Amino acid sequence: MLTLGIVNTYDKIKIHEAHYRSIARAAPVAYAFGFNLALFDYSFKMNAEELVNFVKDKTTIGESGKYLEELFNSGRFFVFELPEKGFQPQFGSVVVTTSHPAKEKKIHVQELSELINKRKSFLFLIGLGHKGLPRELFEMAQYHLDITSKGISLETCTAIGAVPAIISGCLGKKG
Repeated sequence: MLTLGIVNTYDKIKIHEAHYRSIARAAPVAYAFGFNLALFDYSFKMNAEELVNFVKDKTTIGESGKYLEELFNSGRFFVFELPEKGFQPQFGSVVVTTSHPAKEKKIHVQELSELINKRKSFLFLIGLGHKGLPRELFEMAQYHLDITSKGISLETCTAIGAVPAIISGCLGKKG
């Protein structure tokens, strides 16, 4: 199981357009490449079903939330608080996406592909907000992945598209 995990570091109190637009943008990408979608620490006080309806009402992105609804209906959309001691074990190994991976935790896409082909599960964390992912997640993660392999920092929505696309391409998957 592969899961795209978006971690809100933007604003934890107020709901901004960036919040629901990031969800609407991530859903078709996750759906297209066979990933689950998990949100962490978003400021919405809604369950997953309520959030699907909210996003569908707020945007035309992703065919007005069609793919978010598809993910939800197939049990592939999740909403959680940010865990303090570890992520849900069903998601497998945690991979922080970063342009500055720690040497001892760095993994290349080819290595990940080999593990995925051996049926290993991974949760790929991407930060929403200019601060990036919190430092404690770097420590908690088993792996650090630079999807560009060149140390180039990507904007959130660019990373949301690049991570599943490149991984799927390395796996030879077509959606």
